[in-house]
Amino acid sequence: MSRARFAPPLSETEIQARLLYRDGLILVIDKPAGLPVHAGPGGGPNLEQCFDGLRFGLREPPALAHRLDRDTSGCLVLGRHRKALSKLGKLFQAGLIDKTYWAVVVGSPPAGEGRVEAPLLKTTRRDGGWRMVVDPKGQPAATQYRVLGAGDGLAWLELKPETGRTHQVRVHCAELGCAILGEPMYGTLTAEQRKAPLHLHARTVVIPLSKNKPPIAVTAEPPAHMRAALQACGRR
Repeated sequence: MSRARFAPPLSETEIQARLLYRDGLILVIDKPAGLPVHAGPGGGPNLEQCFDGLRFGLREPPALAHRLDRDTSGCLVLGRHRKALSKLGKLFQAGLIDKTYWAVVVGSPPAGEGRVEAPLLKTTRRDGGWRMVVDPKGQPAATQYRVLGAGDGLAWLELKPETGRTHQVRVHCAELGCAILGEPMYGTLTAEQRKAPLHLHARTVVIPLSKNKPPIAVTAEPPAHMRAALQACGRR
């Protein structure tokens, strides 16, 4: 295999430029769309390869406290050492870390705001791949949504997942009848609509890390590929 395959996809300067928050326990970075957070079975470039550039004086690089899909951008939380990762893991598991996503969807949901409650089950496809489906035998999953704007046949949604299932926000948008623009797997988009980059962004994360201090709130600006659609929906 060539060395280029294993080269970090972002330089130290580039990954540090994506830093949104830093303290002694955690980092929050703005994950770029199109880059997986860790290597899959076939290897290839991934965000973890860049974490050496985020040591900031510590002996070991930070590690992922949670995941974002390859094509999702925005706030990604890292723990700087084992103690921090353990604390973050407990907070995520207890549902105490508040995550807000922005999505641009094709069409619009049935109401201006609401809640989707639809259990999700991982299934194997005929081609050997997998996907999530709504199934009573699946794990409980719930997402709150609110329409922030609309235009040109699109809607701009704020999404707050109450649970953390794989592809949850994406499947729940499709379940509402308005798949995310650029969604390759779920919903009924046209071939042209599926060609667009996925319009899903982890907008904010709120972390109650200390009982004696206010929660850490971090916001990431949407990526360039989402800006035109957001403006069409009324964002200025």
